Amino acid sequence: MNYKGKYEVFNLEKIKTFNLSVRPNKVNIDIFLNPQDIIYSASDIESKIKNRIDYIANCIVSSRSENKPVVIFTGAHIVKNGLSLLLIDLIKRNLVTLVAGNGATAIHDFEICMIGETSEDIPKALDRGLFGMAYEFILINNSLSIGNRMKLGFGEALGRTINDECFREKVVKDINIEPESIVFKYPEFSIISNCYKENIPFTVHVGIGTDVIDQHPSFNGENKGGCSGRDFLIFVNELTKFTNGGVFLNIGSAVTGPEVLLKSISMATNIGFSPSNLVTADFDMREEATGKELDENYYTYYFRDQKSIVRRIPESLGGQGFYIKGNIKKTIPYLYKKVVEKIKKAAFK
Repeated sequence: MNYKGKYEVFNLEKIKTFNLSVRPNKVNIDIFLNPQDIIYSASDIESKIKNRIDYIANCIVSSRSENKPVVIFTGAHIVKNGLSLLLIDLIKRNLVTLVAGNGATAIHDFEICMIGETSEDIPKALDRGLFGMAYEFILINNSLSIGNRMKLGFGEALGRTINDECFREKVVKDINIEPESIVFKYPEFSIISNCYKENIPFTVHVGIGTDVIDQHPSFNGENKGGCSGRDFLIFVNELTKFTNGGVFLNIGSAVTGPEVLLKSISMATNIGFSPSNLVTADFDMREEATGKELDENYYTYYFRDQKSIVRRIPESLGGQGFYIKGNIKKTIPYLYKKVVEKIKKAAFK
């Protein structure tokens, strides 16, 4: 990435990398919850939260039965807590129309797909200058390079790298890796891979300097920004489909998800596709603000999720907003369980 201004810049070519396979990780696929193995007790979820989840599950099933959109924006929490297979099952059941995340969501999912592990043990690496320095991140950056050249989105570029042998050959063409040596061992655990196979958009919404791939000698901000910018427009286009209702879930994204949704709704409304009867839900662990989200003198005003997802957006559009407080290791499996139960009941009827 060339710079011709008047200031000094860091030389990325000096960075040293190491193989991903030798990195200590805190998460592997052994902890991933299998949909077929769920035997779930909701005894430690508050009754009011269970009631909210039950209502949201009903809205998801009814929305999809009427061909209305269901969009999920998640931080890396879904992957790092071993919940990917639950989301993947909903994707395969055609219950989700778009999945969105930040850069960390995509990177953790990519690592799981490649080696079955993720979540680097940062304290063991930071003091040695090794945090985020895995060589294999060149595959993500080169995917974005090819993707930007082909005018693709971030998520689609990674989906093609995982699933399309011809695209993968282009990704590795200029680096010291044989195409056949690039093996994604666990695509069945990958949200990106499964979204691509099911023709469901996986959009990635990034900043610059926020992700480990930005530390790599192969990093190019133009490619990252170009691909993510297209994903944003894919996301906004999905929001134009909410004119007769739908469901939006924000899972563990305190800033990016709420802000992307807010801007997208404004854009959709600007061209005559204002969402209506939208049901929104914010899944997080903080206490519920209970009316203080809009008070500038109270700290909850400065957390975007409850303020925008639960209050501002649904109130402006005549929709309904819900806050789901709790550990997502509990609340998301419970949501999944209720959705599947309602599908079976609907099929029975």
